[in-house]
Amino acid sequence: MAQKGVQLDRETFSCSICLDLLKDPVATSCGHSYCMKCIQTHWDEEDRKGIYSCPECRQTFTPRPVLLKNTMLAVLVDEMKKTGLPAAPADLCYAGAEDVACDFCTGRKLKALKSCLNCPASYCKKHLQPHYELPIFKKHKLVEPSEKLQENICSQHDEVMKIFCRTDQKCICYLCSMDEHKGHDTVSAAAERTEKQKELEVSRQNIQQRIQDREKDVKLLQQEVQNINHSADKTVEDGEKIFSELIRLLEKRSSEVKQQVRSKQDTQVSRVKELEEKLQQEIAELKRKDAELKKLSHTEDHNQFLHSYPSLSALSESTSSMEIRPLRYFEDVTAAVSEVRDKLQDVLREEWTKLSLTVTEVDVLLSDSPAEPTTRAGFLRYSCEITLDPNTAATQLLLSEGNRKATLMSNHQSYPSHPDRFTGCWPVLSRESLTGRCYWEVEWKGRGVYVAASYKNISRASTFGCNDKSWSLDCCDNKYTFGYKNIQTPVSGPRTSRVGVYLNHRAGILSFYSVSETMTLLHRVQTTFTQPLYAGLRLLCNYGDTAEFCKLK
Repeated sequence: MAQKGVQLDRETFSCSICLDLLKDPVATSCGHSYCMKCIQTHWDEEDRKGIYSCPECRQTFTPRPVLLKNTMLAVLVDEMKKTGLPAAPADLCYAGAEDVACDFCTGRKLKALKSCLNCPASYCKKHLQPHYELPIFKKHKLVEPSEKLQENICSQHDEVMKIFCRTDQKCICYLCSMDEHKGHDTVSAAAERTEKQKELEVSRQNIQQRIQDREKDVKLLQQEVQNINHSADKTVEDGEKIFSELIRLLEKRSSEVKQQVRSKQDTQVSRVKELEEKLQQEIAELKRKDAELKKLSHTEDHNQFLHSYPSLSALSESTSSMEIRPLRYFEDVTAAVSEVRDKLQDVLREEWTKLSLTVTEVDVLLSDSPAEPTTRAGFLRYSCEITLDPNTAATQLLLSEGNRKATLMSNHQSYPSHPDRFTGCWPVLSRESLTGRCYWEVEWKGRGVYVAASYKNISRASTFGCNDKSWSLDCCDNKYTFGYKNIQTPVSGPRTSRVGVYLNHRAGILSFYSVSETMTLLHRVQTTFTQPLYAGLRLLCNYGDTAEFCKLK
């Protein structure tokens, strides 16, 4: 009995939050005592609500109470510690603010270990024992402690809901099944749970499979990031090396020109100075001769004059002769260097445009990449300006409108010889290479035109659609025909004088559209492009027929 009294004292001086003897004890206005740190931590968690409650009786306080240490209670707790009493039994676990309390405990409630769905109630270890020992409770369903047991009670009949109405998709009690749910499709809640459990497992399998798929995708994307970074770093490094080589080459050429000019300068200056020296010597000789002749002219002795004159009057031949002409010095060298600079600027300007386009069009083709547009406005987002390359044009093609338009002429044009020029069937390729996503339109007049996309290394004796390096849509004779590898495939669609071409180089898509008030797909190619493509045109045999790349921006 004495031990029980001691135990009661210990329970009285224990904090219901940490279940240990009070440390820096404080008391709330409702009369319950706690450790200073425990109650402050509890109220810190309630700060966002602005309402503070007692963990035991749930009384609320507003504003947050200011607590002071209870000196008398602290002294009593210190005295209890000095007695060396053993720790409280492990089974005395009192319910805290976040715990489910035992419904059968009186006074200070213990934490529930289980909840019974049949009763329905929650039980601590002591009050749970009958469920394990008495036969009447053997079939009861025990679950983890729950505060939602009341949701299992029918609000109308105050009975446990053990039946599921499939008609209304809700849980009901047996009285409901005989009343408002009479005649409905009903099963036991357990049976419905079994069916739903199967569906749940299927859903979980699907979710788990999707998780695995997405984790694989994440790994692929992580690898793609590494690949992008590695490729970009290597490209920057290689680019710096290449540009450094170009700079070194220009510096070398600059040094060579400087050396040649300086060498030529030294040679010419030496020659001029040598000639100057000879002229100075000749001037000195002439001055000496002039002085002698002047002296002779003043001789009064006629005989002496006549004796000396023959030897003094004769002049030696000039040592050099100079042709007076404008001096150009090294201006021609400057002009030649300027010409090299201009040509280099032209090349860099043209190639820089291609380089910038190539960098801009680099992308990662993910599963959620934009699909092929369905409206002309959508296609125009990818429109690009295309011009024809005069170096590829067959000689009977006249290019005009800024090299966007080709006209078939009866006479040959005066194009210079070039290895890129087509030799027959009147084709021509674009100047621009095409990668990434591109869209262009061709307007034609006359009998017809071949609208094509081709690799640059197509045979110049061949034509579009007759090899594995070009894809061509033949628009003529009131019909369409698609050509590839010399295989002609009939294509149906409305005949119009304008054809649109959409290219997604990375995805390997090349589509031809009939363009009018609406866009009609004529033919789509799905392949793998291994090189940049070039837009191509080929006119048929009627002189005066034209085809033109349209301005879309």
